[in-house]
Amino acid sequence: MVDYGDSLGPKGDARFATTHWSMVLEARDGQNADADAALEALCSAYWYPLYAYGRRSGIAPDEAKDLTQQFFQQLLEKQFLDSVHPSKGKFRSFLLATFKNLVKTEWRRANAQKRGGGQVILSIDEQDPEGRYKCEPQDDTTPDQLYERQWAQTLVGRSIGRLKDEWESQGKPFEKLKVYLLGQKGDSPFAEMASELGTTENALKASVHRMRRRYGEIFRSEVALTVNDPNEVDEELQHLLGALSG
Repeated sequence: MVDYGDSLGPKGDARFATTHWSMVLEARDGQNADADAALEALCSAYWYPLYAYGRRSGIAPDEAKDLTQQFFQQLLEKQFLDSVHPSKGKFRSFLLATFKNLVKTEWRRANAQKRGGGQVILSIDEQDPEGRYKCEPQDDTTPDQLYERQWAQTLVGRSIGRLKDEWESQGKPFEKLKVYLLGQKGDSPFAEMASELGTTENALKASVHRMRRRYGEIFRSEVALTVNDPNEVDEELQHLLGALSG
């Protein structure tokens, strides 16, 4: 079982003061290059949930891509930050609320920029948004539910990527062990994997336990990057775990 303990990004962690979203909000009324870079990094990481929301709402692929790019362009130019208030303090909530507003005011009036027009600050063309969307289950998930699920899955992907980098930098066999990461043994029983790796079953189980614990720490720290108050981390964590299991 993954341990989402509070060793990273919890209450009382002095490092939280410099996490991305809180930094952006603190600097929204002034010029801060670090905050600009933090906001751009967050936008680059979390564009797909908005694209998926647009597509599930019935917007055509090219229009959804245009809207997503236009939205982030305006956001990165600080045109929307003044609208943030406590109820939208989480980056996830703020993005969806303001994107919905853009859909109402721009898409329905057909005022979005023509493809290729203007400066593209955040390009998603190389990341095949429609290819990803075609892999989404064709079920009765609402646009809001799909957005929440994709937001949570993006956090999972970022966390696994960070864990992979850490383990491989230490010479540990991440690709072999990731099948156990989220509690799934898959087709690799511990005894068989231990034999393949030349170790004991108990040693393998201990290694998997450490991997799961570290994953929980990293996931928690990724959640902390997207909220404005460290007291929101536990609530946001539970919300996202619910989105993943729903």
